[in-house]
Parts: sequence; structure tokens; C-alpha cells
Amino acid sequence: MKIYNSLSRKIEEFEPFGLAQGKPFTVGLYTCGPTVYDYPTIGNYRTYTLSDVLVRTLKFFGYKVKYVMNLTDVGHLTGDNTGDADTGEDRLEKGARREGKSAWDIAKFYSQDFVDSFGKLNLIPPDVLAPATEHIAEQIELAKRLEQKGLTYKISDGIYFDTAAYEKISGNKYGELSTLDQIKEGARVEPNRQKRNPRDFALWKISPKGAKRQMEWDSPWGVGFPGWHLECSAMGMKYLGEQFDIHVGGEDLRSTHHPNEVAQSQGATGKVPFVKYWVHGAFLLVDGGRMGKSLGNAYTLHDIDQKGFDPLALRYFYLTGHYRKQLSFTWEALTGAQTALNKLREAVVSLRGEKERTTLSAEKLTKVDDYRRKFEVAMGDDLNTPQALAVVWEVVKSNIPSTDKYDLIMSFDEVLGLKLSQTTGIKSQVPNNIKIQIDKREKLRQEGKYEEADRIRKEIEALGFTVQDAKRKH
Repeated sequence: MKIYNSLSRKIEEFEPFGLAQGKPFTVGLYTCGPTVYDYPTIGNYRTYTLSDVLVRTLKFFGYKVKYVMNLTDVGHLTGDNTGDADTGEDRLEKGARREGKSAWDIAKFYSQDFVDSFGKLNLIPPDVLAPATEHIAEQIELAKRLEQKGLTYKISDGIYFDTAAYEKISGNKYGELSTLDQIKEGARVEPNRQKRNPRDFALWKISPKGAKRQMEWDSPWGVGFPGWHLECSAMGMKYLGEQFDIHVGGEDLRSTHHPNEVAQSQGATGKVPFVKYWVHGAFLLVDGGRMGKSLGNAYTLHDIDQKGFDPLALRYFYLTGHYRKQLSFTWEALTGAQTALNKLREAVVSLRGEKERTTLSAEKLTKVDDYRRKFEVAMGDDLNTPQALAVVWEVVKSNIPSTDKYDLIMSFDEVLGLKLSQTTGIKSQVPNNIKIQIDKREKLRQEGKYEEADRIRKEIEALGFTVQDAKRKH
């Protein structure tokens, strides 16, 4: 199996740390989860689907995976939007003010919504889903280790990691995952005059005097809260060890968050590399442009539901693009994905109904093996899901026996995660919104409003469903 490693900037043969320890089929994988102050966007879910497909692929190739994901429920400041994650307001506190709730209630609500959404997209739940607020002690301990090694300094608003000291003491270069080390003060971030270097970042933020935050804790440096970057190192090392195999995240985290993780982790332990393979998913565009809440196009899974689409159609849409390439979301593209998924489901139902198993000729036996091998090659080549989907459709259209088609597709779906084994018929796949439209159309037809009924029929068919009226008895 080969995977692109952002650290080396090339596709590499995957060899987990366990290979040298006599445990070649054990893999530790960590994914940066959501900041639970609002609903994740479908751009966020593209990253989580990438993690899911990677976990499924590793298992498909025989690896045992320990899968960890964090929930950021404190410390991620709004300044990250403008290039400095150490400035601005805590997103949970901002969410609390927006909705008139406590920050703790905000974190609980959006964490639960995220967990519920795993089922909608058929995402495998992580073995550990770790909220930052439940690991404050571990984060304080990590900051103390860095302090003891001379890698921190204190200014008025907190304890900061000293990147220059890290490079001098460890001999390691800071920012290898990105070009962050080339940023000059004021070029992208608002300069903090107290910081020794614009690359330095907060490990622990001290609560302002006279201000009472909803989320704050005692520490050796004063009452405050952890910096955003600290949590992933602390929790990654707690559950996967001081070195582990794979770290997944969106490409936006490659510029600051992940280089900071690397520096503080290697600074604390002295072990290089902290993570062997860094896997980053590309941005999801909308109508070919940037996605953003200010633009009104930061769609969520709830928007997908309300438009009458099956969330698994969104998963199918993700699979049509390679994870390292930007993918442009449009409602028309999602409609195409819904149509394709429905056709695949219909094919599976038809194949399941043809239960007769025939003796395979040598030629057809070779074809079955060839399809299996082509799928394995696609997924083993840096998770080439578009090519893997193409193999699925080749199988559907092939002349091998139906039972063997069905078995192959079920095997492939262990990786693709489209829940094809649970397909019982297209009727059961019709979303409630479509059923409501069907009932509305039928009522219009009974009232003789055929033009309006026909308009609804076209809307339904645009979503990938065929409307066929029963013939009336005379």
C-alpha cells in the first residue's frame, strides 16, 4: 500500500512503526476532529470521510487500526481565521453568546450532533473520541515538560513555545510540513510585540484580569486555558504513544496547527518523527469558489437532508474525487451522485435476487480475480477512490455470474462504505422529503392540476428518482 506523505512531499510505501517492532499489522491513526461550536460543514466532512476511507482501506489490507479523534471544545480562537490562532475570542464562548447558552452546553450539543452524523455518512466511530476539556491535566503536563527543557517563555497573555530555542536545542527544523518558517512579521499575521518570534505559539493562555471565562482551569502559570495546538499532541501521545503512524487533517491545518504539533511533541520527547505519515485532504469548493459562512454557502449535513438528498449521496460524491485534489460541490453534482448511487443500489438488489451460483469458466474466474486485483491496486495507490468506483461499475456491467458480481461489490463496499449490503430496494431509500413531494404531486393530479404536478415530477426526477404512475383500471 502506498500513501502520499506531506512530510516528504511524495508517495511512499506504507511501513508502520510496528514493522520494526515485530508488529507489522498494527497502525496508530489520529485525525483532527471538529471545533464543536457550530455544525461542521460538508467541507469538514470531506476530511472525516477521508479518515474513514483510510481506516477501512488499512483494515481491508489486513492491518489492525487504533483510531483516535479529538473534539476541540476549548482554546480554538477566532484569530485563526486571519492567520494567528493565539488571538481573538474562544469559539465556544462566541457560540455561547450567539445562542444564549453556556459554553459547556454548546460543546455538548454540537458534539452530540457530530456523533449522530457518523451514522448518516456511515463513518466508523473512532476507538477514542477525546474532548480537549477532559484532558486538561495531560496538556498542562506536556507544557511543563517543554518548560523544563527550556522551550517556553511567559508574556502577559500566556506561556509560549519558543521555536528558535526548539531549532537550537533539538537541531530540528521548525515548519517542515509547510513554509511557515518563511513568514515575516506582519506579512500575514498581526504582530504581537511581546512574542520573540511571529512563529511562536501559545501553550497556555492566561485569563485576562477582571474577566471570568466560562471555561478556565488552574495551572502553574495562572488561571487560564490551553492553546489550541497543545491538545492534539497531548491526546495523540496518551492514546497512541510518543510516536505513531498516521495523522490526518484538512490541508488548512498544514500551515500552522500541524507544524506546531510536530515541534512541541518532538521538543518534549526528543523522538523524531512524532508522526511518520501526514495525510492532508484538499479543500472542498462550492460552485468552483471558496466556501464560507459569510458567503452563505458553508453547507452542512442538515442542509443536505433538508434538500431531500440521502447523506450517502454526499459520501458517493466525495469518492468521485481524489482526496488530494480540490473538489467542487454543486447541487447538480450532488444530484448526479444521488442518481448514480440509486442505480448502484438497484443493481445490487437485482443481483441479490439472482441467487443461482454457476460454475465459473477459467476465463470468468480470471475476470473475477482481475476485478479484485484492480480494486486493490486502486485503493493501494494513495486511495484512488475514483478509480475504485470505476472498477465497481465495470463489475456491474460485466458478464461474470450475478452471485460473483454481488460478492465482489460487497467486498469493495467494505472500503467504500456505501451500505450496499443494507439495500433492500429503492423504495426504502426514498427520503421523507421526496415522499412528501410524491404525495403532493398525487394530490395535484387528483385535482386536475397537471401542469403543477408535472413540475414536481421533474423536480423529483432531478434528484435521481423515477416517477411511474400506476395504470388506472377502467
